[in-house]
Amino acid sequence: MQAQMLDLPGSRNKPDGAKTLISLSDVHISLGRRPILTGINLEIAKGEFLCIVGGSGCGKTTLLRAVAGLIQPTSGSVKIDGKAVLEPRQDVAVVFQDYGKALLPWRTAYGNVELALEANGTPRERRKTIIEDLLAKVGLGEQGAKYPSELSGGMQQRLQIARCLAQSPAVMLMDEPFGALDAMTRQALQDEILELVASTGTTVFFVTHDLEEAVYLGDRVIGLRPNPGRVGIETGVSLARPRNQLTSREDAEFLRLRRKLFDFIQEAEA
Repeated sequence: MQAQMLDLPGSRNKPDGAKTLISLSDVHISLGRRPILTGINLEIAKGEFLCIVGGSGCGKTTLLRAVAGLIQPTSGSVKIDGKAVLEPRQDVAVVFQDYGKALLPWRTAYGNVELALEANGTPRERRKTIIEDLLAKVGLGEQGAKYPSELSGGMQQRLQIARCLAQSPAVMLMDEPFGALDAMTRQALQDEILELVASTGTTVFFVTHDLEEAVYLGDRVIGLRPNPGRVGIETGVSLARPRNQLTSREDAEFLRLRRKLFDFIQEAEA
């Protein structure tokens, strides 16, 4: 069985009727003379949970960094809310896979979240309530006085997410955020991020190697072909929300989409 591969123009790469928040128009990125990404046309709707999959080296993280404003396209444009992304933005938060390096080891959990509030100029008298609320939301309500070294890996990733939420981001970019965690912790955090996104309306750009994770989390999944990276497949995910780790994964549509993406990755890497 061969996966269906689509090369869709940007105007068709979003749910019908939804407002576009992020747009990438004919984006090409090269490092030196080596093309990393080519011809990326993509629109992401406000409030959408978009997952990006593909084999190693296909440019998933490079694409995320372009949306974050950490690198500039060689040609083409990246826009958020109609404005060109020329540098990192306050309303765009990035959650990295390496949570250990993302957190400040000399600050407590409370202090790490406060860092984001310091950066955006939140008055000191308002910070305590905001921080305590965010720590509670990510299940760290009793851990505020602890340092990152005193927290488990899952707790450290929750803390990084809480710090990102302190920015009140319109967009959250997540680069393999659960890849280093054990299966049970990973599933718990998947459900927590879905609940947080549902309650905040944040738009999510989520990079993962895990096809099941992409189908479970996403409203839509984009698959990249390698050498150079380019859109090779796009599929909507019609699974009912809220998702459930058992029943959603047993749904016939979940299994169909997982197989479709698996076939695409296998064919793309052949």
